[in-house]
Amino acid sequence: MALGVVILAAGQGTRMKSALPKVLHQLADRPLLQHVIDTARTLDPARIVVVYGHGGELVRERITDDDLIWAAQAEQLGTGHAVQQAIPYLEGLDQVLVLYGDVPLTRSETLQGLLNEAGSGFGLLTVELDNPSGYGRVERDTEGKVIRIVEQKDASPEQLAIREINTGIMAIPEGRLHEWLGKLENNNAQGEYYLTDVLAMAVDDGMEIAVSQPVDPDEAEGVNNKRQLAGLERAWQRRAADVLMDGGLTLRDPDRFDLRGELTHGRDCVIDVNVIVEGKVTLGEDVNIGANTVLRNVTIGDGVTIRENCVLEDAHIGPDSQVGPFSRLRPGAELVGGAHVGNFVEIKKSTIGLGSKVNHLTYVGDSEIGSGVNIGAGTITCNYDGANKHKTIIGDNAFIGSNTALVAPVTVGTGATIGAGSTIGKDAPADQLTVTRARQTSIPGWTRPVKKQTS
Repeated sequence: MALGVVILAAGQGTRMKSALPKVLHQLADRPLLQHVIDTARTLDPARIVVVYGHGGELVRERITDDDLIWAAQAEQLGTGHAVQQAIPYLEGLDQVLVLYGDVPLTRSETLQGLLNEAGSGFGLLTVELDNPSGYGRVERDTEGKVIRIVEQKDASPEQLAIREINTGIMAIPEGRLHEWLGKLENNNAQGEYYLTDVLAMAVDDGMEIAVSQPVDPDEAEGVNNKRQLAGLERAWQRRAADVLMDGGLTLRDPDRFDLRGELTHGRDCVIDVNVIVEGKVTLGEDVNIGANTVLRNVTIGDGVTIRENCVLEDAHIGPDSQVGPFSRLRPGAELVGGAHVGNFVEIKKSTIGLGSKVNHLTYVGDSEIGSGVNIGAGTITCNYDGANKHKTIIGDNAFIGSNTALVAPVTVGTGATIGAGSTIGKDAPADQLTVTRARQTSIPGWTRPVKKQTS
């Protein structure tokens, strides 16, 4: 059975109070619309048609999937009118699934269940809510069969008491959809063409409505304002956390964890609170991630400890290394293994060799550091001359004294020692002590300046 998916994404979203089209607002670091598209794609549809309107060019610019068909809705005249814009692209299909670009949490399994229930007929996804205010009510006859959907503004007091609501998600036979849409009228409180009226037409034609419900009501919840967006963010994050914990990951507090990309992990990994994962992150086995840490496109080997308050981006941390607290690894940073990188250390585009230590108040950029090297506190590689970047090379087992400036391009030989407080602008030979300091001088009779008294 050939399936077409129509995603309605034309609304302005005035209650978001933003210049950004509603469907481009972010949930878990992806636009709301992208979540819906990605879920739709899991159903293996023959076509996905996105109906766009307000801010449409920006929507098309931000959503770059090349398998989409775009249908413009120049005027927002209701959901029925929106689906009409997609009709030219649905010819030859069997079923049409209607989704919404601001409803991001619907599971693939839920939609597949709806399609299975509908078969070649009409399917409707409904939810029962304790407070159904704002939603269209699903009205049933005495036999429990769905007969119509009544929008809230058109509902009687008796109909308003109904707790079963219409999610708007429908599976409709393509062969009948065009016909029913042509019969829509806008004689309602909103003056709009309601897609829900198509359901009543199906009932009048003797078609029984197959009803399906999601596991969680939040699967059908849309975003109309920033509070709802924040609420769905937490719902999405808790769902993601549950999946990770079911896979063996320990989260100290799943309600204080944010996944904004893809995380894979080995056994016995532990993540503390307020950790943010972005891009693609891979953890080996026995990895511990400290609180308030950001991981962005990083690979972390077995036995690594990342202490609190670190930012790691586009970096590789080899096995049995320790990082932090308060460390920053920038793109191109690589710790081969067994390395120690400590507090207030920044590393960029550099390799730190096996067992080397960079523990305090240090900047390392565009460098190759061998194994067994100790970098003293306050050391910096002066890699930028104002126009170009230059490289620093430090051989195995070198010792760099505190407060050293290594002016690249420069090489420190194997086993070399650099005296504290040196500025090294020429290559330092292997196995020797290199020191550059001015002669220490004491000035007799010097007095410290005294603060002037103000009247």
